Amino acid sequence: MVTKIINYGSLNIDYVYTVSHFVRPGETLSSASLETFSGGKGANQTTALARAGALVSHAGKIGAEGLWLKELLDKENVDTSYIHKSSKSNGHACIQVDEKGQNAIILFAGANKEITKDEINATLKHFKKGDYLLLQNEINNVDYLIEQGHKKGLIVCLNPAPMGKEILSYPLELVDVLIVNETEAKALAMKKDYESALEELEKLYPNTELILTIGQQGVIYSFKGKQVKVPAIKVEVVDTTGAGDTFIGYYLAAKVEGLSVEDCLQLATQASSLCVSRRGAQNSIPSRSEIQ
Repeated sequence: MVTKIINYGSLNIDYVYTVSHFVRPGETLSSASLETFSGGKGANQTTALARAGALVSHAGKIGAEGLWLKELLDKENVDTSYIHKSSKSNGHACIQVDEKGQNAIILFAGANKEITKDEINATLKHFKKGDYLLLQNEINNVDYLIEQGHKKGLIVCLNPAPMGKEILSYPLELVDVLIVNETEAKALAMKKDYESALEELEKLYPNTELILTIGQQGVIYSFKGKQVKVPAIKVEVVDTTGAGDTFIGYYLAAKVEGLSVEDCLQLATQASSLCVSRRGAQNSIPSRSEIQ
């Protein structure tokens, strides 16, 4: 039986501003350029999954001005039959990219926060025990999705970004795979460094596979006493937007294929290193053939 992945996630229009530095309080800053891209952590991760070769469905909500986002996923051979239309404005992001390739992002949720429990129930009934449910925190009803996914026997994977206080009230003990960066790990564990944060998360969620990405230092996998560390690949960084989403998509695609943890991490690291060497989000996500 084929294992499927359902990604319940955001679909954003990204407005990317190239700036000399991130705008400061009270400052008016001119940008060198403005580019418009398809984005949203959900859509980015779905694109990465598809380009990695996974069988993936995307569920979510778009406004009238976001119909082209669905069409782009169609071209990636993603099942978009669970994307609903909303009368609300589409979600979007204003992204600053500085001279070092780092980014700062302001999100407007729009239609992404209009997802109903009835829509969730109608979608999840098409998936079986052992399928994967991937979630981020750019949509509403994430806690309900975790509960219902676990109840159905789906393998629940959560990337708690953007990190907010509400995440602490989610039933995180029901999450099977928790993928966090250094900032998110410290916020969840309420620790000041990623080492102690990882130790605390191991104690809090002993039945959860933990994946901690730590930028240029690489990534750490931890589960039931087993740790695997994979270093980052040194490349010239152009734009970090979408790098984490690329990592997640490739990691889960490799996991579904049955690759070892180390091989999954290696593939995901290679994919994200290619991503940061290009500008943009979805358009910077490499195909599997590029990596091989």
